[in-house]
Amino acid sequence: MASRLVVAAFVSLDGIMQAPGGPGEDDDNDFPHGGWLAPHVDEGFGEIMGEVFANSTGMLLGHRSYDILSSHWPNVPEEEGGWINDMPKYVTTRSPMTATWRNTEVLVGEAAETVAELKRRTDGEIVSQGSSRLIHTLQQADLVDEYRLLVFPVVLGEGKRLFAEGTVPAGLKLTGTRATGSGIVYVTYECGGKPLIGSVA
Repeated sequence: MASRLVVAAFVSLDGIMQAPGGPGEDDDNDFPHGGWLAPHVDEGFGEIMGEVFANSTGMLLGHRSYDILSSHWPNVPEEEGGWINDMPKYVTTRSPMTATWRNTEVLVGEAAETVAELKRRTDGEIVSQGSSRLIHTLQQADLVDEYRLLVFPVVLGEGKRLFAEGTVPAGLKLTGTRATGSGIVYVTYECGGKPLIGSVA
């Protein structure tokens, strides 16, 4: 028994993942570009998002991303949001909290430890969404099995990055790529240990 952990993320071409959904979503450090995702959402985007979660058996969130999503999805009509409301959700936090979004389990403690234990005791595919600080912790603990990245045709120049300074080096294997009409590139990578080193000389 062991789950695979998939990091699914919206990123700009220069690797920023902060506040894609709208202004005010995450204004840390006076981030001025909230909502950079919206102008590029098209039918292809919707199809890809369906694929990202098609085989998932759970969603992993940091506390802040949980607050953002749980303020929206429980109010969505059942025919539109039932899938995410019914899905098992796991939220990591260092301090005890009460989760009101149905089918949510709170993982209290250090995320590197609680998520490792979650992977050991569950089967299937757990997909993280948002939660840049949580992702950095998972990267440092070598808990990520796959990346599913939607890369948007925009350069932001500042903000929280998917791969922050100090990220543990890792080798990746490209397993898929496609583009939407609005210019989003969807790439999937399997994590494969240390990066290979060589010389072209």
